[in-house]
Amino acid sequence: MLVLILAYLGGVLTILSPCILPVLPFVFARADRPFLRNGLPMLLGMALTFALVATLAAVGGGWAVRANQYGRWVALVVLAVLGLTLLSPRVAEWIARPFVALGNRLTQRADRDEGSALSAAGLGVATGLLWAPCAGPILGLLLTGAALNGASVQTTLLLLTYSAGAATSLALALLVGGKVFALMKRSLGAGEWVRRVLGVLVLAGVAAIGLGLDTGVLTRVSLASTGGIEQKLVDAVTPPPAPQPERKAGEALPVEGELPSLAGATAWINSAPLTTASLRGKVVLVDFWTYSCINCIRALPYVRAWADKYKDHGLVILGVHAPEFAFEKDLGNVQRAVKDLGVDYPVALDNDYAIWQGFNNRYWPAHYFIDTQGRIRHHHFGEGGYAQSEDVIRQLLTEAGQKDLPTGYVQPDAKGAEAADSKAADRSPETYVGYARAQNFVGGPLIRNDRETYRVPATLRANQWSFGGDWTVASEDAQLAAAGGRIVYRFRGRDLHLVLSPGADGKPVRFRVRIDGQAPGADHGMDTDAGGNGTVTTQRLYQLVRQAQGTGERQFEIEFLDPNVRAYAFTFG
Repeated sequence: MLVLILAYLGGVLTILSPCILPVLPFVFARADRPFLRNGLPMLLGMALTFALVATLAAVGGGWAVRANQYGRWVALVVLAVLGLTLLSPRVAEWIARPFVALGNRLTQRADRDEGSALSAAGLGVATGLLWAPCAGPILGLLLTGAALNGASVQTTLLLLTYSAGAATSLALALLVGGKVFALMKRSLGAGEWVRRVLGVLVLAGVAAIGLGLDTGVLTRVSLASTGGIEQKLVDAVTPPPAPQPERKAGEALPVEGELPSLAGATAWINSAPLTTASLRGKVVLVDFWTYSCINCIRALPYVRAWADKYKDHGLVILGVHAPEFAFEKDLGNVQRAVKDLGVDYPVALDNDYAIWQGFNNRYWPAHYFIDTQGRIRHHHFGEGGYAQSEDVIRQLLTEAGQKDLPTGYVQPDAKGAEAADSKAADRSPETYVGYARAQNFVGGPLIRNDRETYRVPATLRANQWSFGGDWTVASEDAQLAAAGGRIVYRFRGRDLHLVLSPGADGKPVRFRVRIDGQAPGADHGMDTDAGGNGTVTTQRLYQLVRQAQGTGERQFEIEFLDPNVRAYAFTFG
């Protein structure tokens, strides 16, 4: 229920978002018409179209995005026609003839006082196609959830709730606008003038959207930005990580549920497909992970060590790779990562999040401990708690009749990115570069899906970051358009990692790292040398800084010597 309220409030706030501004003339164009017959069908058509396009974008991939772009141009043509009909009754009559003949009237004749509900709904459909790219942090949260949970009634309900919130605020504006226009017509006899002004505004809106001003210039000049408000709403209702169950060694383990089906895996690595039936009689540790997740990488040495220590005593480790970023769905990428990380136990690719949903999981990493009867007996979310987890493994193996188990706790000699974090309480938070979840960006607004030249401010405060150079920021990542681009971050922590990818052509991208304006020297990470030099060759997490002494506040800068690199997210340790 809280998520539905969040979605609705986020939709209500959309009317203040810069990219909704060009849509408003289309809404007000019918402000002087009866609301039930004109305004309401238009808003319904707009909301339903938006929810449909957003759903397709969330679960359908790139083809849906391309289809939406084509749909935007079709919608622009339709709305330009509407603007011309408002400007001239003769043009309205002439243009309306073919639409009447085809039974697809999206505009009204000038000599009618009221347009049809079908015409209003058609206008709403066209407007919805234009509004679909208008998204803030809340819609980013919803689309991320849709991607994680797949196509479902819940996904569509959330998107419909978001669009209903936006339709509510537009309806209020429409009702107020209708009264204003009616008063003008009665007192000034300015109906024809009002209509022509609306026609000019509609055509201006079409031109603004066609030139990309709805996501470019308007973002810069807008006096009302809802990003901060929406993000606070997201933070207010997003549940904190679930508390870890407290237990004493040897205490009876409760039954938390049954091992869900594994049939939804899209591929298997290091094993033929496993089933719940084939795992009966085995103690199973299910590890949800993804290969660019630093928390998962730091937990892996323990999981590998448990697999080696107890594999001859009935323990099966099952890695479930649930991707966070699109490139982590690629089988070749995951196979390469599994090999590089020394993972030799079975790994199920959960690209459709079927297994994730079966466990009702929400975290990376997440460990679920299964007994020989296929029952979930314990779970642990995140890093740490390794001794307790090994106690659980030993307890379940003992219940299964295993004797003479190896003693002691594993002590893996983890190096590089796999080494435990610094435990510094004030280290910088995970920071996403794509606009859907970006926080603490400075140096102007993030321009969505359009190339923009950014300049790094003279000073940054702790946890602030900025771009320098020509970047195109998408919802999930940012791509550098020309060599020489930079990312600067004022961070706290021992380690700094950045998920990076070469461009679509796969060509390596050279980079140079600086800390407080100097080569890192002894503070370089495993993917840079003392001079700060490195190369992006594959899609993965790169460790760029490991401070030899302390975790104090430093200014990090990475300059890319080649174009087309993609940046995804910072993490710290």
